[in-house]
Amino acid sequence: MAMSSFAREIDAVLDAAEGKKPEELLITYKGVLYPSVLCCAETFQALDTMKVRKDDVFLATYPKCGTNWIEHILNDLTSAVLREEVPRTKHLQILEFGVPEKFQKIKSLPSPRLFTTHLNCDNIPKAVLGSNAKLLVLFRNPKDVAVSYYRFYNKNPMLPNVSSWDEFFQKFMSGEVCWNSYFDHILAWNKHMDKENIMIITYEEMKENLPQGVKQIAEFLGFCLPEEKIQSIAENAAFESMSNTSQETYGKFGPILFRKGTVGDWKNLFTEAQSQEMDAKFEECLAGTKLGARLKYDKYCKY
Repeated sequence: MAMSSFAREIDAVLDAAEGKKPEELLITYKGVLYPSVLCCAETFQALDTMKVRKDDVFLATYPKCGTNWIEHILNDLTSAVLREEVPRTKHLQILEFGVPEKFQKIKSLPSPRLFTTHLNCDNIPKAVLGSNAKLLVLFRNPKDVAVSYYRFYNKNPMLPNVSSWDEFFQKFMSGEVCWNSYFDHILAWNKHMDKENIMIITYEEMKENLPQGVKQIAEFLGFCLPEEKIQSIAENAAFESMSNTSQETYGKFGPILFRKGTVGDWKNLFTEAQSQEMDAKFEECLAGTKLGARLKYDKYCKY
């Protein structure tokens, strides 16, 4: 199978990153770290000029929560509703990536447009949160996120290597990673979770019953699809299926994106002291919140 145009675009970005020194790989915008080969200040400044349509769909996630997995499902759902194969780049745009000129192109994209972002809720354009557009917000337990992010940092030429897991753990806990603090990210969304146009999903729930998760997303988006189509989309979105076609879809980035796709991998890397430190951080930040309860921390983050 030939590589997609999307895969070729990603390969070009990876090639550009490999020529950079470690200190050139990151930029800071308004106190937040971002990869320099993907983001620039001018694009962030242009974000607020974006016009939102009522049928736009936004996926918001912290990095390494299953972003590409849910993007894949959204793209397949859209293809099924439109009854045509939708190229990944035809509808899908990552808000903070690319150059500011892309917003002119975005204006001409056909509906429904799909957007993804890792931005903190407080940094998402006001036009998005103030609209009736659908927002799908994806979360994953913080211990698995930290381990996955560590592996991602050290396999990804767009990000500087970290010398050890212990060093990365401290950076993760203090928010000194790209897109900053996981805990700040999740707290910012807690105040929006009861809005009708926002749906909260978790990585763990999707892993437990993928067909049911796909069906709930379709219903949230107002897509009416037969059960056999829901089942087919779920099968295509299984980790093994996506991993097997990752190089055709994502080029050289495929093996970087797809590692294990499991729940509980944190137990292979966390020390007891690190586990207790994160337990205390979660309790401090999210105890008593609706979103904290939704994450089922004790189920997924305790030995």
